[in-house]
Amino acid sequence: MDTSNSSETPKFSDSISVSTNASSLRKFSIGRILLDMGKITPVEAERILCLQKESGLRFGDAALKLGLITEADIQLVLAQQFDYPYLLPGQGNHPPELVVAYQPFGAQVEVFRAVRSQLMLRWFTSGHKALAVVGYNPNDGMSLFTANLAVVFSQLGERTLLIDANLRCPQQHEIFNLRNKQGLSDVLADRANIFEVISKIESFVDLSVLPAGTLPPNPLELLNRTSFDELNDQLANHFDVILYDTLAFSSGVDALAIASRTDGVLIVAHKNDTRVNDINNMSEQLKHSGAEIVGSVLIDF
Repeated sequence: MDTSNSSETPKFSDSISVSTNASSLRKFSIGRILLDMGKITPVEAERILCLQKESGLRFGDAALKLGLITEADIQLVLAQQFDYPYLLPGQGNHPPELVVAYQPFGAQVEVFRAVRSQLMLRWFTSGHKALAVVGYNPNDGMSLFTANLAVVFSQLGERTLLIDANLRCPQQHEIFNLRNKQGLSDVLADRANIFEVISKIESFVDLSVLPAGTLPPNPLELLNRTSFDELNDQLANHFDVILYDTLAFSSGVDALAIASRTDGVLIVAHKNDTRVNDINNMSEQLKHSGAEIVGSVLIDF
């Protein structure tokens, strides 16, 4: 029997079918995403498809069985399929303390999701858009907390804007690797257009950051300008969630000026570091400014 024309005999032309089969994977299938990420080659994709057909395994399970990918690769692909972006270690050049980005399935991140859920129920679903995050001590980890909280809101699909309103010692531009040439201070001083200094964070679909900008000689006076009210109204038309990172209360009363305009405050305290009396005194002053204490969070990282 002449096997040269037999469809059952493997020939070199099968390499063409490998490419064809691999390229025919659906755009958002796990195989296509793994190929696009460079985790597998077209030839490896064909091996996986063959095992999948023989064993009835799902594509990801077949790839794992062949040792071509890891469980971490599976989690990363699932995150993309469900529009839940996060980063692998080394990606984005953000600090590892941005745990929501690098360790999205850890217990610590569940705390941020729980805070997000409470804030959605208590504040953001009631027509409010802006919230000030306030802590007492400079070492309370408030800026990192606010950055993580902003990321989890963006992962929910909320158009999220993180504003660094700490005009004395800002940190958000460092956390998100942004230039701090112009920002909030420049907008309040009429030196910049608000939408020209907001940076969209490419690593996270719905997250934008407004850095502090030029460090001014009169931060409190800038924050007390009526243009701040106009700014809030303007941003509320473009974002679902607006979070303000503020100066530690023990370093100045800048947070009072911000809280009076956002109407809502989330208090952050650090375990074994923030004193109860300090929190109580701060809460009273915030209430006198007309702000509502939406909630408080005790952190230990």
